Amino acid sequence: MKTILVTGSNGLLGQKITEAVLSRKQFNLVATGKGFNRFRDTEGYQYAEMDITDAEQVSAVIGKFKPDAVIHTAALTNVDKCQADHELAARLNVDAVKILADICALHDIQLVHLSTDFIFDGAAGPYDESSVPNPLSYYGSTKLEAENIVRASAGRWAILRTILVYGVISDKNRSNIVLWAKNALEKGDAIKVVNDQWRMPTLADDLAACCLLAVQKDATGIFNVSGKDMMSVSEVVYHVASFWKLDRGLITEVSSDSLNESDRRPARTGFIIDKAVNVLGYSPRSFDEGLALVELQLKARDEE
Repeated sequence: MKTILVTGSNGLLGQKITEAVLSRKQFNLVATGKGFNRFRDTEGYQYAEMDITDAEQVSAVIGKFKPDAVIHTAALTNVDKCQADHELAARLNVDAVKILADICALHDIQLVHLSTDFIFDGAAGPYDESSVPNPLSYYGSTKLEAENIVRASAGRWAILRTILVYGVISDKNRSNIVLWAKNALEKGDAIKVVNDQWRMPTLADDLAACCLLAVQKDATGIFNVSGKDMMSVSEVVYHVASFWKLDRGLITEVSSDSLNESDRRPARTGFIIDKAVNVLGYSPRSFDEGLALVELQLKARDEE
């Protein structure tokens, strides 16, 4: 049975990978994160503290557990925070990837690296794996630089690019566009949402399943892994309002320019996901099916 080491295991995707491994029992899991383990269950896998920017610590942890694959989910994904602190963004999104890529190559460990639609400028979406990147934001630039490091490494690697990930974990403080919109509208808060950016929102459970498929199939190369429904960000929020029967009148559509964000977002991304479907067996849910699963998971969380 293969052993997988996951970075960023306290994040949304990291916790979904832990859930998937524990339910399917296909792999041995080593979950790693900065600080203590925040996953609700501690049985059935191992947890190790690991700072991805500390080369000695990363080398020691990987040397101790000798994984067959590393799934690298840890990153600084907040676009405005990356713009505000270039040094931190470069350390987490670029330098850490170089550390992991070098160590994985040295020990012949498969590296499954998570990337983003923000490596594209949004002028010609949806994109396939051969589309030419042109990031608009510093965040996008760091993720493209990380991709180039992985592609240039001597080891075995797969890059999974994804878009606007949403889902539910036990930590009620962790949010994403679906939970943010639902919570705001339930409280009766008026919200402004952009209507000139288009995405294909990705259910975290589906993305986690695809990460494991990449390991199971010893995948190499670049794969686009997202949801299958293209919609504007305002449409995403209207879907949330309709699904939970909340007041759509609280939603105001605005243009991106009106938000005064510190860094630019691509207008229309979206992915052609045929390669992941055909090569890996990826099978994403529709957005409405994803919302139905979120509803079930929220109910289960509230009953815990």
